[in-house]
Amino acid sequence: MKIVFANSAWVSAAERLILRGGGWQSVRLRVRYGLIFHPTAGPVLVDTGYTPEALTGAGRGRMLRLYGALLKPELNAAEQVLPVLKRFGLSPDDIHAVIVTHFHADHISGLSLFRNARFIASDAAWARVKARTSRQNLRHGIFTELFPADFEARLDGLSTKPRIEPRGAIPGGADLFGDGSVLAVDLPGHADGQFGLLFAGELRPLLYAVDVQWLLRALSENRTPGFPATLIAEDPGAIEPTSAMLRRFMASGGEVMLCHDPAMTAHDLAPAVAG
Repeated sequence: MKIVFANSAWVSAAERLILRGGGWQSVRLRVRYGLIFHPTAGPVLVDTGYTPEALTGAGRGRMLRLYGALLKPELNAAEQVLPVLKRFGLSPDDIHAVIVTHFHADHISGLSLFRNARFIASDAAWARVKARTSRQNLRHGIFTELFPADFEARLDGLSTKPRIEPRGAIPGGADLFGDGSVLAVDLPGHADGQFGLLFAGELRPLLYAVDVQWLLRALSENRTPGFPATLIAEDPGAIEPTSAMLRRFMASGGEVMLCHDPAMTAHDLAPAVAG
């Protein structure tokens, strides 16, 4: 099974906001999404990253426009989801499953591009989205306008998946394709319903831990940022227990990858060669 990650955009932040004890220098963060080539499910997206639908689209609501103005993400045209699919000879209609790790804009902004896809996501978190008002969802960092109108009809909820139990430091989770190849691992703290992906069949087990931290250093060196970073966390008290679980996984020989860490990894897509 092949796994690649691409960088949809960059977002800059002062280091001290995302690394306890860091400096005021700006850190240029990636905004990753993934593409899995599964032997039976075919090409499967992991989130969509930022797309123009969230940042430059003419039909955006006032709050989504304000969000873009405050964060100022810089779209990476070469690694937007459609050009990356084209590099692999794929079109949006070839994608029949999108794994949605959580419902923040930098993970769902391109969902409407994939009209043939089922959405593998937390159905419990979706139920809470539906139960809240638009204003309440905004407080949780969720812009409901980014969901396709038929999102619920195409939702493939985690609660329907069989679960595999933890094995020592190897976390358990929902078996997304019924073959043990990709497990959805609960990662509470950052966002309602956030889960990561464990690729246990890799030579070195890989856990894509999404937004548990922004920097791998904050995780591995136990330098979790405090206030004001915790203001945007769904459950600040869960961040450290989740981070500790990931450190145990790394200590056992596993590899952790984050959505926003700026360092290039072996799983990141190599830049396209011009010409």
